[in-house]
Amino acid sequence: MADDWRNGGFGLYVHWPFCEAKCPYCDFNSHVSRNIYQKQWLECYLSELKRSAAETPDRVLNTIFFGGGTPSLMNPDTVAAVIDEARALWRPANNMEITLEANPGSVEAGRFAAYRDAGVNRISMGVQALNDEDLRRLGRIHTVAEARTAFDIARACFDRVSFDLIYARQHQTLAAWQSELSEALSMAVDHLSLYQLTIEDGTAFGDRYAVGKLRGLPEDDSAADMYLATQEICEAHGLPAYEISNHARPGAESQHNLIYWRYGDYVGIGPGAHGRITRNGQKFATETHLAPQRWLNAALNGNGEKSLAPLTQEEQGSEYLMMGMRILEGLDIDRYAALSGRTLRKEVIDHLTDIDMVRVIGTRLVATKNGRAVLNAVVRELLE
Repeated sequence: MADDWRNGGFGLYVHWPFCEAKCPYCDFNSHVSRNIYQKQWLECYLSELKRSAAETPDRVLNTIFFGGGTPSLMNPDTVAAVIDEARALWRPANNMEITLEANPGSVEAGRFAAYRDAGVNRISMGVQALNDEDLRRLGRIHTVAEARTAFDIARACFDRVSFDLIYARQHQTLAAWQSELSEALSMAVDHLSLYQLTIEDGTAFGDRYAVGKLRGLPEDDSAADMYLATQEICEAHGLPAYEISNHARPGAESQHNLIYWRYGDYVGIGPGAHGRITRNGQKFATETHLAPQRWLNAALNGNGEKSLAPLTQEEQGSEYLMMGMRILEGLDIDRYAALSGRTLRKEVIDHLTDIDMVRVIGTRLVATKNGRAVLNAVVRELLE
């Protein structure tokens, strides 16, 4: 199993933890700060890249992903230096995908050409809604007009542009979402990420929900109808779902995210970044310090990692199953057995097949359309 990660590939995730404002639904590691010394951040990123490359030698780097936070607040020179260092430390794939997440504000959009020149070849924009009132509810600081302008600039600079929308928002009807999604598809280049609003503990929305002040959320049945409509409308427009929340024209899937879902290896640097790396035949889970200043101090001292934990066979099998069942191609049953040291129970697969939740195609187990709609329950059945 020493080379199992090759089934999924090898990527690099770089976390930029800063935003102009904190959105009330967001549970990512993001912070608002007016004093960011980008030279020091770059020094730490480069130091962490060198350390990580020494632990994962002789790899072909398939993808780089700048996530956050709001990476489009990074200086283009910082982005360029990280990309150049990564290319020097690992062997870059000929078709390496380099994605940067961006908010559609005018400041960020003004940097798009510089990011392209730095080596970025794919932009993922956090549009979130095509309705100004809902953008305000979601705590977004851009308008629909600004989003459209930024999208046009991105499309002029990059061949590959994706954007995110959130549905099942407060007071949103199925008809309103269908109309908004059709509008989004008229803009879409090759990829859309469409997420159902989830209320997370520890967020402003979570706090409001707990005291009954987050009103107008759709009932479960209504949210499920929105999910099913999303699948049908996107498929009709040539952007079928290749993952639960991600839609793309064939060949335009996010290669970086596929590394996660195919259970490859990826290095995670920056505050709160997670990773999965294989060393000497053993797969490890890595985690970095969460607080930005603490991560900086640790990285300056030679190692920003908080933990490096070996994963048992059972843990690897569970992770592969949870990730692999999210994608349309499903998981390889034989690979699951090799990773986990046990086989999936035939009677469970037969039962889920009988009720049209999964299908076995050759050596692969895939969720059906019905199964993807209730995927958490399907995964629980398989893991028991």
